[in-house]
Formats: sequence, structure tokens, C-alpha cells
Amino acid sequence: MRQIEVSEAIDNGRFGRFQWMVVALCGAVLIVDGYDVFVAGTVLPTLIGEWGLTKPQAGALQAWALFGMMFGALVFGPLADRIGRKKGIGISFMLFTTATLLTGFANTPEQFKFFRFIAGLGCGGLMPNAVALMNEYAPKRLRGTMVALMFSGYSVGGMVAATMGIGLIPSYGWKPMFFVAAVPLLLLPLVLWKLPESLGFLIRSGKQDAARRIFAKVCPDTQMSATDQLVFTETKGGSASVAELFRHHRTLRTLMLWVSFFCCLLLVYLLSSWLPKVLQEAGYAEKASLLSLFSLNFGGMAGAIAGGWMGDRFGLPKVVVGFFAAAALSIALIGMTPAAGLLFVLVFIAGATTIGTQILLYASVAQLYNLSVRSTGLGWASGVGRIGAIVGPTFGGVLLARELPLQQNFLIFAIPAAISALAMLIFALSNARREATTQVATA
Repeated sequence: MRQIEVSEAIDNGRFGRFQWMVVALCGAVLIVDGYDVFVAGTVLPTLIGEWGLTKPQAGALQAWALFGMMFGALVFGPLADRIGRKKGIGISFMLFTTATLLTGFANTPEQFKFFRFIAGLGCGGLMPNAVALMNEYAPKRLRGTMVALMFSGYSVGGMVAATMGIGLIPSYGWKPMFFVAAVPLLLLPLVLWKLPESLGFLIRSGKQDAARRIFAKVCPDTQMSATDQLVFTETKGGSASVAELFRHHRTLRTLMLWVSFFCCLLLVYLLSSWLPKVLQEAGYAEKASLLSLFSLNFGGMAGAIAGGWMGDRFGLPKVVVGFFAAAALSIALIGMTPAAGLLFVLVFIAGATTIGTQILLYASVAQLYNLSVRSTGLGWASGVGRIGAIVGPTFGGVLLARELPLQQNFLIFAIPAAISALAMLIFALSNARREATTQVATA
């Protein structure tokens, strides 16, 4: 009986039609996820006027969805290691699309908070599982690029939210922005039908026949006999526990990734929640302020794809450090109140190096941990990041209520990007030192 190492076969094989289908399906559900996240920023100025909210109250209103995302990431990441990633994605997708639809029926801030919290649970659970699944099906040489390409769907969702906000909100108000979530629910049967389960999960669960059927589609050039057994070497790793994330000399790298996730998501949700409102108050027209949200997400998509491509060639940690440094500079310059054309360029760069870098951070986590704890690692990193995401809109509301000069506000906004650059520099140095030690030990 021959044993076939699945991850090795995928790494050495070609990236075929089946894997492109995984990219497309995961990208499609992340478009919906991104829409759900960024729709809040498009409706915030309207909600402030309609419900008479102060800026701190508006920031707290945004934070409820992010509380949900934090709990969703912490619960659904480890849960998927036990029930399978396909089920984890399906449950998360159904949860946030249904709750987003129901948000359109909210008539009070309290109802809005409740539905946004439930939607956040689903959003928080979807991201780590989609990244882990794509990371498993992509060969190592293309992993960063494919994960980033898939995750660019998140930014496309933000662009859709901004575009629809420009067309719908002035004429029909904010509620139709949430009613459109009924359309993506039609995607769920297709996702459940076509999306494959994790090969590693199937092998761990002893479901060799199901694993062989999927493996034949992923690696059609690999010849198998009836007695061959599929194995996933990484499945022999430790249990799916938080403590496992700090073993095998990963403590410093895990902590630095958590710091980067915290600061990065703080920035993403601070900008996505408050950028349109701040720019309106700075004298930019309503259409220009909503277009800035489009530019932010367009930059996020471009940054994710370009960063994934660069990461596969030069190493993700180096690229992430450079992106965070560019984020700090571009965010600081937005506060100079530039002309509209230059403003959109700076916002584009800020999006590329915050939203785009968030996606690269997920890929960095997926590459640090082995399969047996990968979803747990992604879930906890995302969960820590969600704490930053909660802090972002709330901090923005409190800061903006102080009515500081615009330039000073954006200089403060740039600080988390600088902290992230330093944290990822430490991560990169530790990673390089660990790889050098491993090479010496195996020489």
C-alpha cells in the first residue's frame, strides 16, 4: 500500500480548474462579507442625522457588529477545525446575510445594534475559514497570490457598498442598503454544493473515499490505485488549542502578528466608518466623500493582489513592513486637505496598505501554523484584530468629538500603522532567524 502526501502533491502540481473554482466561490462569499462590513460606513452620516446621534454614540453603534466579529472569529475558527471548514463557511454565510437583511427593518439604534451584532458573528467566522481553505488548496509557490486574489473579493464588496450608497441613499434612504442582502442568500445552495471540504479535515476524520474523490480533481495527474492511502503530514501536529500557537518557538511571532492585526483592523474600521463623514465636514461634497470609500476599497483590492504577488517572490514579512510604512505616510498626508484628485490617490494608497495588508496578514498567519491549528491560529489572530476593529470606530467618534484640527486627527490616525510596521519588522527578523536555525540543524 502506497501513501500519498497530499500537501506535497498539491505543491508540486499545477493550479487547475478545480482550484480556480475554490478561488471564485470563496471570493464570491467574501464580496458579500465585504459589502456587509463597509455598508455601515456609507449609512453612518444618514443615521447620525435621522436618529440624532452624537459622534461617540455613532462610533459605539458601529462597534456592535465588530463585537460580533470578534466572537465569531474566536468561536467559528476553532469550531471549523472540528466540524469542517465547509460547514463553518456555510453557517457563517447564512448568519450574516440573514442578519444584514433584517437590519433594514431596524427602527431604533437598539434594534440596529442587535442585528449588526448577529451579522458580525457570521462575518467574523467566515474570514479565517475561507483563508484556511484556500491556503490548503493552493500550491506553496502561489499561496500568497491566490489567498490575496480570493480575499480581494472583500474589497470588491466595499466598492459595491460605496457605489450603491451613491445611487440609493440620496433618493431612498439607508434601509434599502441592507435589503439587498436578500440577493446573496441565493448563493448559499451553490456554495454548499460546489465548495469542497478541507482535504486535511477529511483525512483526519478517516473519510478516505471522500478525500480521494476531491484529490483526483485537485491533482488529476497523480496516479492512484485502490489500495493507496492519502496522508497529510501536518495532521500529526498538536491539538487545536490556543497554547499550541505559542509552542515550537512561535511565541514572539504570534504576539507580533496579534499586535499587527490589532492595529491594522483598528485602522481599517476607523477609516471605513468615519472617512466619508470626516471628509464631508472638511468641505468635500457628499458624492466625493462616498467616492473616497470606493477609492479606499479599490486600493485594498489592488494592494492585496500586488502584495500577494510580491510576497510570493520577496517574502510576505518584508512586503507587509513596507506596506505599513506607506500606510502611515499616506494617512498623515490625507489630513493636509489636498485637492480631490490627490485625495483619492492618497486614500487609494491608504486602502492598499491597510485593507490590502490585512489580507497579507491572514496569509502570514496561515503560513506560520501547521494544518492542525491553522484555523485556530487564524481565528485567534482575527479575534485579537477584532478588538482593534471595535476600538477603531469608537476611538474615532471620541476623537472627532473633540474637534481637533483635521491634520492633527490624521496624524493620530497614522500612529497604529507605524506601530504595525515596527511589530512586523520584529516578526520578519524573528522569522528569518528561526529559518536560519532550522537550516543549520538540518544541514
